[in-house]
Amino acid sequence: MLDKRDATPFQDWLDDLTDSGLAPLIGLAGALREDRHAVAQGISTSHNSGVNEGRITDVKLQKRLMAGRAGAPLLRHRVVLIAHLRRYADRPTVSPR
Repeated sequence: MLDKRDATPFQDWLDDLTDSGLAPLIGLAGALREDRHAVAQGISTSHNSGVNEGRITDVKLQKRLMAGRAGAPLLRHRVVLIAHLRRYADRPTVSPR
């Protein structure tokens, strides 16, 4: 489904999960059924929010690491640095002088 971006077999796949008899898979199928239109849209389109989710994860991680130790200016500075490192991780960097 994901490689071909074809959501047609999605309903049959959910039915297979439900018929598996395994409680975690049945729960997953139920949760996906509740939002099946959004899931099908996510499968069939090339647009996603992966970059935004990654940035949100970075912010939450820094917030947890720095809880009660620093204010918003330092948090902002660290988040900007992490975003820069993610963007340019494959390029060589110049050491500071």
